Amino acid sequence: MYRIIKVLLKIFPRPLLIKMSLIVHKFVAFFMRGNKVSCPICEGNFRKFLPYGYVKKRDNALCPGCLSLERHRLLWLFLKEHTNFFNAEELKVLHIAPEQCFIGRFKKMKNLDYTTGDLESPIVDVKMDVCDIPFEDEAFDVVICNHVLEHVNDDNIAMREFYRVMKNDGMGIFQVPLNIKSETTDEDSTITDRAERERRFGQYDHVRYYGMDYFDRLKSVGFTINNNAKQYLSNMCVNDLERKGIILEDILPIVKK
Repeated sequence: MYRIIKVLLKIFPRPLLIKMSLIVHKFVAFFMRGNKVSCPICEGNFRKFLPYGYVKKRDNALCPGCLSLERHRLLWLFLKEHTNFFNAEELKVLHIAPEQCFIGRFKKMKNLDYTTGDLESPIVDVKMDVCDIPFEDEAFDVVICNHVLEHVNDDNIAMREFYRVMKNDGMGIFQVPLNIKSETTDEDSTITDRAERERRFGQYDHVRYYGMDYFDRLKSVGFTINNNAKQYLSNMCVNDLERKGIILEDILPIVKK
């Protein structure tokens, strides 16, 4: 199964993969039913989560029910347990490159005024570039943009755009591939060779691999880091981590304006 997933990730463009996965995952979920793991997003129970990874395989990663990964399940739990995202009276939300495990669920939530945007995705409301977001200043209570900044040549411009369209006291969720063992980000936009990008940055279309100075980059445009989110995992028991398919080393980059 992992070999099939890896080949699909490398061969097919992202928009086509999105369309294909909307159909295929329903059949996979049916045959993976069981009681070993449980997804907090779709609340499905399965024999196991599927392996996933562009370069290095991660076991117990991809939910066959909603296609969530470890970072998505961690984020969902944090939002439910430590924010008012699910029960606030009304929140204006901008979700850039929306994940399939979230988009349908967020659209159904009556307390969210929910807008999706992306440069390529066929399932969003607005076609947009994160370096030139087509909305007015302080338009959104929440801005979500996960695993996008590592693709952007000038991430500082994108971060400033996130800050601009976010309301005062707003919340931002900006997950990225993060090397917690490195203090500094490894980046070089001049590298165009796919194999070298994969070796250096983990994926052929990445231009950097963030180190722990990622949080300094976010602070440099005005954001305040939510330290409770960074430490969230330390309060979860090991059994929960294993059953819900969450990685112990994950950090949630959640910010406030």
